[in-house]
Amino acid sequence: MARQIRVGIDIGTYQVKVMIAEALSPKERLMPRVLGTGFAESKGLRHGYIINVRDAAKSIRSAVRQAEKMADVEVKKAYLAIGGIGLGAVVSSGSTMITKADGEVSALDIEQALASSENEIPRPLIINRKIIHTVPLQYKIDGISTLGKAEGLKGSKLEVKTLFITCLEHHINDLVQAAEEAGIQVEDVIAAPIAASMVTLTKLQKVAGCALANIGAETVSISVFENNLPVSLEVFPIGSNDITNDIALGLKIPLEEAEVIKVHNLNNSPYSKKKIEEIIGARLSDIFELIEAHLKKIGRNGLLPAGIVITGGGAGLTEIDNFAKLSLNIPSRVGIVHVPVAKNTIKDATWAVVYGLTIIGFTSGEDDSTGLTFLKTKKSIVNWFRQFLP
Repeated sequence: MARQIRVGIDIGTYQVKVMIAEALSPKERLMPRVLGTGFAESKGLRHGYIINVRDAAKSIRSAVRQAEKMADVEVKKAYLAIGGIGLGAVVSSGSTMITKADGEVSALDIEQALASSENEIPRPLIINRKIIHTVPLQYKIDGISTLGKAEGLKGSKLEVKTLFITCLEHHINDLVQAAEEAGIQVEDVIAAPIAASMVTLTKLQKVAGCALANIGAETVSISVFENNLPVSLEVFPIGSNDITNDIALGLKIPLEEAEVIKVHNLNNSPYSKKKIEEIIGARLSDIFELIEAHLKKIGRNGLLPAGIVITGGGAGLTEIDNFAKLSLNIPSRVGIVHVPVAKNTIKDATWAVVYGLTIIGFTSGEDDSTGLTFLKTKKSIVNWFRQFLP
């Protein structure tokens, strides 16, 4: 019997992370055992974009080799996270007449309704972009919302409200090319915030309503969940590197020293602690103002019972959870990820995305031997999301 192994690769602006996981039984699919991890400095990227495919491929290859050595497993294919400022989302609605003579909604009717909602996306919002995830948010039959699945119900007209998560097409192509040049076949691409949510948010939080904020080196992503489904996603071109730059400018010190002050919050620093806190606080205010503006845009500001969970490298900033709570007026906490690695455990939220990728690999309903290609991404993700519908 072939071993059930999945590999996730997260190509961030700061680091490339690789994780090899194994599920010895079906019960372990939601928390697979990690066999190996690897990471390398990201080269050839800016704001999540690949500006040099060859350099990015070298970083991927280096991280993969570390993980292979630790796991004693050769990596040939993997699930790939995609993020950066090229990631976005749009909500659209569509409808179709139910085709069966008895008025029963079929799988074909649902596919046609989803296709209709895709066709209704305004062209300026979809040009040069590729849909990577299609998430049905709500079905209506003859104008009445369904409480659960639409398939099997009866009526004459089916409507659907759909979230489409998109990314710039050339950005996807460059990431896949870099992985392939590193000798990795891409089984599927997953939006990084979706992957991270698999291990940082509970089902209870997703059902009640919550936001997941990933503060990376050069970008901040915000994804909002309700009824166990993502309902919104946005990425901002600002990150923890901006805090480092602000400290360097404010204190007139080298970037390397500014990074140490930001990360370790040194009490014995020769610089004024009050001034450092003011510098960091000013940039965090900018970040949370953007998040608050997005929540207002979708009508969720102050209305998320499960609050906001903060992950990413920026989540390590002192008192960031309290800052978020005061800024957004909702509960806040820093995401904690418990990743089982042999006899040890990784407790680092920066590994959330890559561990989430392996879980998606095990729960997508696809057998390890299927060898999904990039061109099948959209279909496989639609099927994966359906399992979470009520």
